[in-house]
Amino acid sequence: MKQTPASPAPVHFKLVIDANDPHAQAEFWAAALHYEVEDNSALIGKLLGFGALPEEATVDFHGRRAFRDLIAVRHPEDPFDEESGTGLGRRLLFQRVPEAKTVKNRLHLDLHPGEGRRDEEVARLEGLGASALRRVKEQGGEWIVMADPEGNEFCVQ
Repeated sequence: MKQTPASPAPVHFKLVIDANDPHAQAEFWAAALHYEVEDNSALIGKLLGFGALPEEATVDFHGRRAFRDLIAVRHPEDPFDEESGTGLGRRLLFQRVPEAKTVKNRLHLDLHPGEGRRDEEVARLEGLGASALRRVKEQGGEWIVMADPEGNEFCVQ
């Protein structure tokens, strides 16, 4: 009998977003999505202890050590590695880059707050620092294009 190879497991991924201030972006998106900012302080402590990470590569973030140039948010119900604090499911990772956003995103998030809740959600997101850019009404649907505090576009349907 001929054996067939096992089906490959789905590929795990995270969405990486360039940012001038990754920690502020993480706070915004954690609040926007009702996600949690990852706590990597245990991992950072180990790396500092081994001499594998210089002190200047860290910052204080809400009373705990965080990487200076990157930070992630994760879905609160997804699994995570307790030793490192790293999420193992739906995640957004914000990494520091020196340049500001200058052109339209090639990739963006669409938020779906639920039937009849779009305007309420847009107001909540504006309260967190987002800006409404325009309303779109097309044959395929209706949504509001917004920008996060650093100008990255996303849609609320």
